[in-house]
Amino acid sequence: FCKIRSMAVFALGIKQTEECFPILTQLLETDPDYGIRADAAGALGYLQDGRAVEPLVRAFYEDTEWLVRFSAAVSLGSLQDPRAQTALLQALDSDEVVIQQAAIAALGEIEAIEAIEPILRFVQSEDWLIRQRLADALGKLPSEKSRSALNYLAKDSNAQVREAAQLSLEKLASEGL
Repeated sequence: FCKIRSMAVFALGIKQTEECFPILTQLLETDPDYGIRADAAGALGYLQDGRAVEPLVRAFYEDTEWLVRFSAAVSLGSLQDPRAQTALLQALDSDEVVIQQAAIAALGEIEAIEAIEPILRFVQSEDWLIRQRLADALGKLPSEKSRSALNYLAKDSNAQVREAAQLSLEKLASEGL
């Protein structure tokens, strides 16, 4: 039954009718099953509706389950709305590595140039996925600091981090940086 509910919630994000937003918001805010709340947060990102920023930010701050907070952070990045920046910057301080990963990626998605300094502290993270997300994000944040950090990440011990850094360096070069 839970899997069916989960699929139905996901379908609401794809269907994109006027009724979907209030249903998904209510599920995010009130469903007792954290899996359904996380699915609702994810589906709100698919809707591409700016009204979702506030409930997603609220869920990020108030929900006690990391999966819901993670889904909210990912969706905030998908929405590419600068209003999410403050919550995403705070997510960098999370004890949950997956939330840090999602926040770094989302800050890149919303092209939050102001986030360059705060995310650079992850350049030597022990978690290679964080370094990879950082390399991807820096490619969307054109600055000299981004280029410098990407040159460092291009020499990373992990091949996927090196590849992400190289792609981001090429992207910045194509933009004249």
